[in-house]
Formats: sequence, C-alpha cells, structure tokens
Amino acid sequence: MEKTLTKAAIARIKSLKDKKERDRESLFVAEGLKCVSDLLDGGMEAEELYVTDEKLDEISGCRATFVTKAQMERMTHFKSASTVLALIRKHPETSLPDTWRNDLVVALDDVQDPGNLGTIIRACDWFGIRDIVCSPASADAYNAKTVQATMGALCRVRVHYAPLADFLGKVSKGGGEIYGTFLNGESIYTAPPARQGVIVMGNEGNGISDEVAALVSRRILIPSYPQGAKTGESLNVGVATAIVCAIFRGTAL
Repeated sequence: MEKTLTKAAIARIKSLKDKKERDRESLFVAEGLKCVSDLLDGGMEAEELYVTDEKLDEISGCRATFVTKAQMERMTHFKSASTVLALIRKHPETSLPDTWRNDLVVALDDVQDPGNLGTIIRACDWFGIRDIVCSPASADAYNAKTVQATMGALCRVRVHYAPLADFLGKVSKGGGEIYGTFLNGESIYTAPPARQGVIVMGNEGNGISDEVAALVSRRILIPSYPQGAKTGESLNVGVATAIVCAIFRGTAL
C-alpha cells in the first residue's frame, strides 16, 4: 500500500547522510534489494523499509511500504534511486576485540575512502575476519557508500573505532604480533606464516603513520611481478587488504 511520506519523514532519511545524525539515532540507510536482503538475513533490524515495486510487499520477513519512484528519488543517498531503501539499526557498540590472541584482526590507519572501507569489510567477511579496528579519522562504516560496497557483509563484521596506537600498544604488551605493509618490508610470500595477530593497513596516500609504524613488529610487502618491472606506485588499499588476508588465511589450510 502506498504511503504518503511527510516532508519531515523524508528530511529525517536525508539527514542520515550526516554521521552525527547516524550516531544520534543509531540508524543507517541501506539501498538495493541484495544489500538490504543480506543485512536483514544476517540478523540486522530494519526500522523502516520502502520499495517502489508493489510485488515486494515483504523482504526477509520485514513488511515493506510502497512508495512512488519520485518519493524514492527524494530519499536516496545516491544519484540514482534503487527500488529498495531501508533504515537499519546499527550494531550495538562492543569492546575492542582480543580475538588477535587466537585469530586475525585488521586495523586501518586513516583509510578515508568509504568505498575502500566497504571493500575491506567485504574482504574480511570472505576470509572469516570478524573484527576491524579503525582509527577515528577513518571513513564511517555506516556511510551509504561504505554500506553499498560491503554488499551485506556489515552484518557479520564488527567495525570498531579507537586510537590505533592505544589499541596496538595493548596488543604489543599482550605479546601479540603486529603486521604492517611497507615498501621496505619482507615479501609476504616468504614471510613466516601467521594464524593470529593484527594486520595494519595504511592511508590511501600516506600509508601507515609514524606513530603506528613504531608499534609494528613485522613489516611485510606485497611484491610486484616480475621484480624490478615498472608498475604503479602502489596497490589500492582495498585490493592490498584482500591479498594480505588471502595469504594469511592460506597458512591455515
């Protein structure tokens, strides 16, 4: 059934583009049938669910409200509206992970592009890494572009925000290994295999900060091929994270 949306309701949805509003309401916007379905199937809760297709009266057990394409275009956080938009409850805040004691955790040092963060979340989901620790200046996991790039993986990966130096300092004091990617690191293909610890990935333009680098216990490198060949300056951080996770997980096979 079509619902007449008030200006206030649409304004509320649009306001969730702002991180402060997402934090205040503990809500975020997800768009697209697959993304929304995967989030709901993964146990996340939709406060509101809007569709432009009358056949989609229910998605993953959640009742949908029919709206016009014009209304959806007013609500979308993208240039082009999808057929599905949902307001979804954020994960409850949890304490910082200590899973590095028996598994892997990824730490991001000021990764600022929402698409890169979404790609990293999706890669971590694929490789069974359930916790990511981000520096406060990193992109927000609940930014619409990040959510879109995760393709639903956000329901299975917990994203924490904390000063990285403090978190890594505790890991180091607890005897945990801290890996970081550097151009002067040891080839990841010859480095000793690791089943646990923290993998640090750096900012898109500046890499890992000096403060965080000082806490890294093992410097690793994804070498280009063939050695010495002319290539781009570096890999995209999302691609690099996926490669590192794949190599680390390969040691567990």
